Amino acid sequence: MTRCIVLGRFQPFHLGHAGLVEAALEVARGDEVVVAIGSAQAGWEANNPWTADERQAMVEAWAADTGNAVTVVCIDDINDPPNWVEHATKTHGEGTLVTSDGPTAELYRNAGWDVHDVALSQRDTLEGWRVRQSVRMLSTVMDDEATRTVLAASVPEPVIEWLIENDAMFRCSTFETGVHAG
Repeated sequence: MTRCIVLGRFQPFHLGHAGLVEAALEVARGDEVVVAIGSAQAGWEANNPWTADERQAMVEAWAADTGNAVTVVCIDDINDPPNWVEHATKTHGEGTLVTSDGPTAELYRNAGWDVHDVALSQRDTLEGWRVRQSVRMLSTVMDDEATRTVLAASVPEPVIEWLIENDAMFRCSTFETGVHAG
């Protein structure tokens, strides 16, 4: 058995993230899967509209709906890549990193970690900035069914419901438009 870590900002938790967690669950074969929410100090910003607590609630809503047991932890960013792995390990613990992000994989490999690479799928629709732009557009529509229909291509249903029930989409409309990272 192998304890697995999935690291991301999860702004919001989308189908690509769900695929990573599902891959980690397969690699872990019954051992613990830790979903590590990075940039935990960030929130209410264009690239990071949701707080760490909100992102944790999204992950937990998805996990509860799918029956997947995961542990969620939050890690502040230190903006220091050479020391990131040591910093993050204090929170998410040791194990195998499951990722589709090349630079993150390289950081962890260079620190001596076992890394399980997952191929990116649907990158054209599952990039975080694209999902946030869809949420931004939908935040002005005020039609829950339209929101469900449009976001279903990129966001798990329990996360869509969480966004709707918690009125959590509106803040995306408060930020300037433009291209956003990850």
